[in-house]
Amino acid sequence: MKIVEDDFLLRIFIGEDQKHHGKLLYETIIGKARELEMAGATVIRGIMGFGADKRIHTSKILDLTENLPVIVEIIDTEEKINQIIPFLDEVIEKGFMTMEKVHVFKYR
Repeated sequence: MKIVEDDFLLRIFIGEDQKHHGKLLYETIIGKARELEMAGATVIRGIMGFGADKRIHTSKILDLTENLPVIVEIIDTEEKINQIIPFLDEVIEKGFMTMEKVHVFKYR
């Protein structure tokens, strides 16, 4: 069965080595999303990127750096996304977020 919904996609851009109370930040965010029973969340590790400091972060062996870019994507209703934003405001010290309306096709 195919279900089509209009939901929201929250993308959180952070560094993979960022921590919150000694735990990796992306793990903390995923844990909170799960605790809030959000529809779904995924962590994507980038192979190259740069941020506000314009410093290149890459996985190339000759330019090996730590702190590769990480994107945490969370999909749910606007109301559920708005529930997690105050928590993210508290735990994210460096990075940014985007939010957009998306058409979701669920196959069950």
